[in-house]
Amino acid sequence: MATTGDLDLVFAGPAALAELVREREVAPRELVELFVDRIERLDPQLNAFRVVIGEQAVAAADALPDLNGPLSGVPVAIKDDLGVAGQVTTRGSRGSRPPEPDDPEPVRRLRAAGAIPVGITNVPELMIWPWTASEANGITRNPWDPSRTPGGSSGGSAAAVAAGMVPAATGSDGGGSIRIPAACCALVGMKPTHGRVPGRGWVELGVNGALARTVADSALLLDVLAQPEGESFAQAAATEPGRLRIAASRKVPPGVLVRLSADQRAAWERVRDRLAALGHEVEERDPDYGFKMLEFAQTWLRGIYEDSLTEPDRRLLERSTRGMATAGRALVPQRRRDALMAKRPATSARILKLWERCDVLLTPALSSTAIAAEGAFGKSAAIAFDRAGRFTPWTPLFNLTGQPAVAIPEGFGSDGLPVSVQLVGRPGAEATLYSLAAQLEQASPWAPRRPPIP
Repeated sequence: MATTGDLDLVFAGPAALAELVREREVAPRELVELFVDRIERLDPQLNAFRVVIGEQAVAAADALPDLNGPLSGVPVAIKDDLGVAGQVTTRGSRGSRPPEPDDPEPVRRLRAAGAIPVGITNVPELMIWPWTASEANGITRNPWDPSRTPGGSSGGSAAAVAAGMVPAATGSDGGGSIRIPAACCALVGMKPTHGRVPGRGWVELGVNGALARTVADSALLLDVLAQPEGESFAQAAATEPGRLRIAASRKVPPGVLVRLSADQRAAWERVRDRLAALGHEVEERDPDYGFKMLEFAQTWLRGIYEDSLTEPDRRLLERSTRGMATAGRALVPQRRRDALMAKRPATSARILKLWERCDVLLTPALSSTAIAAEGAFGKSAAIAFDRAGRFTPWTPLFNLTGQPAVAIPEGFGSDGLPVSVQLVGRPGAEATLYSLAAQLEQASPWAPRRPPIP
């Protein structure tokens, strides 16, 4: 059983832990051993990690050359799509692959800042779904209620951070895969502007990022991953946003049949009203979505098909993965793919017109609190596709436009599970989102509440 002091350290967050290391109040080895012990104790219940690299992490802690970095000594988890030198990247599949020869650039940047990878987190196969379950690695569970999903595809990372098994973890987002798990697990999940962080673009939808418990820690992680010029995101999170124009919308993009739950609607309304009380100009106004969800769906399907071609043995892919890949090949041939890419600027311009009249868009993050842990795992592609769309209608289109969007907690629903909202900014406006999100966090703090696990 963890002591109160241990739990305070576990949930202190990356910035505070790095400061303790810089002040020589705790050693990197102590932090690594504390978190690896917690992983060993809790992960059998949650299945957040595919592999734990505790021995390598201890060795890295002992060899840390500089204790003055922004993440010095901070254990982190790496999502199983990014890669760690010497480890296999499986992307949730059963195909056999060789170990990675080198760290990718985001992991190199984390290490250069002093962070220490301690494990690789689970994902759904090929990162397709907003739940985290696979034939290769089983079902990953939400620390707030193990019968529910932590979301996907960065669900293992979110479960690990929410449970205090690591202070922070990487994620990636091609249609909501950072924001959805953040919303399910009461975390902050920033999808950066497209191209902000190095990494695979995935049909120009995907971006790399991170998950953390507070706005300040999320901003610090993006500083490390993105290395912005000029003002840092951490500085932005510590700065008042000034009076902003906020468009508040709960309109479901056409093409998705879904009803917003009472809990999620109440969360959206609370934040809308809080923003007005904080002095912002708030007006209910909807983006011009048109039928661009169809465009996203076609691009997404094509991306799944292209990903499936890189698998060592496609016969080992799961039923729903094969079905999605087959649909991508049949419905989105190369000519259609080219046409989708060519019209992307016009699509973005149509949706971005809203930002001529506002600075930030407020939407619900999800249609409900976290669904069952298995989601539609094991079902047909058609059933899984429908379930995913009904659960996550507000996240995908901002991957088409490349805009930054952040999911932040907003209390808990009647079932005791986290509810969340999404803030969306202009391309390149992460600083504005962090400043506004930090103001909301200060007005209604969420970090003190922890999942009901020891």
